[in-house]
Amino acid sequence: MKKTAKKLVLALGMLILTTSCTTTSNSADNIQPDSTTEGVIKVDGSSTVYPITQAVVKAYQANSENNSQVKVSISGTSGGFEKFCQGKIDINNASRPINQSEMADCKKNGISYMELPIAFDALTIAVNPQNTWTKDITIAELKKIWEPSAEGKITKWNQIRPSWPDRPIKLYGAGDKSGTFDYFTAAIVGKAKASRKDYTASEDDQVLVTGINKDINALGYFGYAYYAENKDKLKVVAVNSGKGAILPSPETVEKAKYQPLSRPLFIYVNLWSSKNKTVVYKFADFYIKNAVKIANSVGYVPLSEEAYKLDYVHLYKGKVGTVFGGKSEFNLTLGELLRKQKQF
Repeated sequence: MKKTAKKLVLALGMLILTTSCTTTSNSADNIQPDSTTEGVIKVDGSSTVYPITQAVVKAYQANSENNSQVKVSISGTSGGFEKFCQGKIDINNASRPINQSEMADCKKNGISYMELPIAFDALTIAVNPQNTWTKDITIAELKKIWEPSAEGKITKWNQIRPSWPDRPIKLYGAGDKSGTFDYFTAAIVGKAKASRKDYTASEDDQVLVTGINKDINALGYFGYAYYAENKDKLKVVAVNSGKGAILPSPETVEKAKYQPLSRPLFIYVNLWSSKNKTVVYKFADFYIKNAVKIANSVGYVPLSEEAYKLDYVHLYKGKVGTVFGGKSEFNLTLGELLRKQKQF
């Protein structure tokens, strides 16, 4: 394995790539990211993926041999892709696949990207711990709350379910630059980015956690890791998609029971960065090899060993593009994601 790893770094500099993937660029003169300093890696994007990436960074830099600086910021999946497709960052954390407009932007700017799934998330519905009335909620009720026509009209709990109290409902959710926002609205409302706007929005999930914790009338949504980290501050709500109320958990995600709010998480690596900045390749390599342990540690569901091996092969070969065609897929299981990777 050590001999192989040495060959990988040498091979990457000489790669001439071909691919059949959807609307991607294989140009060898990809835009160079702004982070041109050899020892600096710039990462941005999803707050949902942030806990995994930050934990990987901590483990990576614990080894004195890995002396490169890794800067991780949060601007939401969409905000991260804006920077990524302009060549301003090396890696984008993403809580949904790259979409068609972002694919077009990357192609226009000569940015080729490697799509690496790294874990599964259970998008979580949460309320204040003092909320004694909400134990479960249906997909139809979530749509009734969040669809654009609810703005200014659905303002009380008893409007959602008559047995709930005549109290105001205060909503907390992802900002419109967030991949969680895109995924949630598409899965629940039926159209990406279709949402009421009269709620507290943030690309930073910790802001949402704090808001819900301080407001007895609150309901919100965010990645499972933020619930796992704050169980004493939040109350999780089971989701009923027609087959009974199911709580989000690693087990219900693995068994494909928590649908349609289970989703894969990704990192996207700029091909130019991996070829010309060996520190980026080395960090991505470390990320893949340690994703199982770290995804578990922050509350997400790791992929199979075979799935990570495919990530490694795709990184080694510089396999660019996406298998999602520019849109999210709902009710995707761990096994189905693996099959898509194999077809890549």
